[in-house]
Amino acid sequence: MSVQDQTEYEDLLGLWSDLEAGLGILLGSPASIQEFEQRVWQYDRWMQTLLERDADVGLYLLFQLATNSSVGYSASHALICSVLCHLIAGELKLAMPERNSLVHAAMTMNIAMTALQDELALQTDPLTPEQQDAIRAHGAKASLMLANLGVTDELWLEVVSSHHDENPEKVDLRLLPPRKRLVSILRAVDRYAAMISPRKSREGRSTTESVRSIMSSAAPYNDAVGHALVRAVGLCPPGTYVRLEDNSIAVVVRRNHSNKTNLPHVAIVTDAAGAVLPRPRLHCPANGRPSLKAALASALVRQRFNHHLVLQLGAQAALAQSA
Repeated sequence: MSVQDQTEYEDLLGLWSDLEAGLGILLGSPASIQEFEQRVWQYDRWMQTLLERDADVGLYLLFQLATNSSVGYSASHALICSVLCHLIAGELKLAMPERNSLVHAAMTMNIAMTALQDELALQTDPLTPEQQDAIRAHGAKASLMLANLGVTDELWLEVVSSHHDENPEKVDLRLLPPRKRLVSILRAVDRYAAMISPRKSREGRSTTESVRSIMSSAAPYNDAVGHALVRAVGLCPPGTYVRLEDNSIAVVVRRNHSNKTNLPHVAIVTDAAGAVLPRPRLHCPANGRPSLKAALASALVRQRFNHHLVLQLGAQAALAQSA
């Protein structure tokens, strides 16, 4: 699928924004939701449908939303974790029941602290003792809330309850029991998504810094999950920013589906001096210079450019890859 014009871009962005807003209502007012578990399944199918249209465009819009969301941190975080868990599940070839439990846990793991999570994203003061207690208790409390809301998937409930637990065993990720395997995946994804998203107290990190932080952690399985994450979305996913060796800035538009996951297709949006180009220019560092110099946190890119023109270039890259 290609984004042909501004209207199509805005329509697609609106669909992702509506999904995020729906998740915000689900997480913010769960007691008012009839057939709660079925609603989570509905949002899961909606997410999958949008990704099936074009996963790279979906990732582009998702990473833009994650760093510029006006809905609330909790909903944005739930959506990006759900998408990343869905893609990693495919990369790791998880059985479908495990994939479903993992994604639904990602959507709802923080349901017991939705309002607090939104507050913390805007808070610059240190955590209070009461906030620390709420954070420590939120996994078990969320699992109980979900059960009371009618969730019957035991694996979903177990993963939510223990999604901050660390597993000291050193066994191949694929050989772990399902609960421990899914907890290991969700914990790493949760941390990655939190690091790339800005908060009032700090700017978001670049995606490369975030994934490397996860993979260098001493926690078991983070390395395996980190590699799966990079294979699934790239070291610099669509929608994130990079600086090229000539100091121009580009936005990633397409994953490189060869073995060069660290060399995605990009749209160059500024010149070396930082001035926005009249029209973005498609470039693939795998095919020649300028090479990719560094990933950039979104807060470092102040320039504004036309996203639908950028995504049109992404469509050209898709055609070139399929040729």
